[in-house]
Amino acid sequence: MRPPRWLDLRLVLGVLLVLVSVLLGARVVGAADTTVPVWAASGDLAAGTLLSGGDLVAVDVRLDDAAGRYLSTSTRPEGRTLARAVGAGELLPGSVLEDVPELRRLALPVQAGWVPPGLARGQIVDVYAVADAAAGATGVADGAVTPVVLGAPVQAVTGRTDGVLSSAATTVQVVVSVGADDAAAVLASVGGRPLVVVVHDSVDVAAPSAGTVPAAGTVPSVATPPGVAGPTG
Repeated sequence: MRPPRWLDLRLVLGVLLVLVSVLLGARVVGAADTTVPVWAASGDLAAGTLLSGGDLVAVDVRLDDAAGRYLSTSTRPEGRTLARAVGAGELLPGSVLEDVPELRRLALPVQAGWVPPGLARGQIVDVYAVADAAAGATGVADGAVTPVVLGAPVQAVTGRTDGVLSSAATTVQVVVSVGADDAAAVLASVGGRPLVVVVHDSVDVAAPSAGTVPAAGTVPSVATPPGVAGPTG
């Protein structure tokens, strides 16, 4: 009979087995949760949209070897311009911030009654100048409906009011992006006439040259806005 000892080989082996099991389990669990935080779009955004903090949401996703293709939350893309359209919830790839043609933001005053409800930044719009009924126009003759800018991304909408104090005559400021060399042509095509905004159903359009200025003399087919008589033939 030998007296019991505190240092027993079987006890030591048991403790080592427990430690090895814990370490292996932690490693397996850690490998199964290799997520990385990246940026995703908080809503649909058109090509040419100047990113702000509200356009981005941080999400944790497992990307494995593809993680380097997407924008990590360690980067700050605010103030950069989207090179292509992204959808709500879509992860932002690094290529989405590639260089785009130089753009200018242009504020266009539009009566609230001629701005579609729900117009928001990130959408694509066409803007038309129309005959001014208040100035005595009785019909829309050839050339009285002029495309001001086509396929322009909306950067901001300000001045819109809701409720009993709102009216269709309230002026809304719609800020769009146009090519750097096109701003003067856009303003010249307005000619002091009222403007009508037409929203595209999708933001998934070709990357900018954003805000294409139509060729002179182009008269598109558009719905007649309120207060302007339709063509009389």
